[in-house]
Amino acid sequence: MKAHTRETQATMTPEKALQFLKEGNKRFQNNLKAHRNLLEQVNETADGQFPFATILSCIDSRVSAELVFDQGLGDIFSIRIAGNFVNQDILGSMEFACKLAGSKLLVVLGHTSCGAIKGACDHARLGHLTSLIHKIEPAVAAVKKPKEEKLRTSQNLKFVDAVAEMNVKMAIDDIRSQSKILYDMEEVGEIAIVGAMYDLSNGKVTFL
Repeated sequence: MKAHTRETQATMTPEKALQFLKEGNKRFQNNLKAHRNLLEQVNETADGQFPFATILSCIDSRVSAELVFDQGLGDIFSIRIAGNFVNQDILGSMEFACKLAGSKLLVVLGHTSCGAIKGACDHARLGHLTSLIHKIEPAVAAVKKPKEEKLRTSQNLKFVDAVAEMNVKMAIDDIRSQSKILYDMEEVGEIAIVGAMYDLSNGKVTFL
């Protein structure tokens, strides 16, 4: 499989980009990776890159976007931060990826049993991690059930995953409300902004 070029990126639509990721995840789940010569792709992308999608995901070592979507060099922009939330620097990276570099799809990818989400559920406090946890805690408050405090902790994995999904939805809201560039691009169909959850137990990505 060849690296994307300016020409192949130009033929891409948001819908087609999403389908590419879905097909890639199916290959990943079935251990049927597309054949790629990565050294060849190094040469093919040496003079430029033309990624078709941009993915914001967690730093979790088990959730590499390139792997779980079976993509190669030059195919996707990958933005990673614990808890996959949005800040100004991440928004700037997304604006570069879509407005200047031609990416057609923005994906916010959360995952099950997320450590950062667990920390937010437990209101963890530790050094610089504290300010990161603060940014995720609104998603904890937004999940209304269960109401019993003893069930609203990292020990309740169903609650943790509900918070992770809410966190994805809130990140998408932040993208649309805080970046006029990306909002306008989505409004005219130049890009799509979607959320997804990755299941650590089986490798499946479910788009929300």
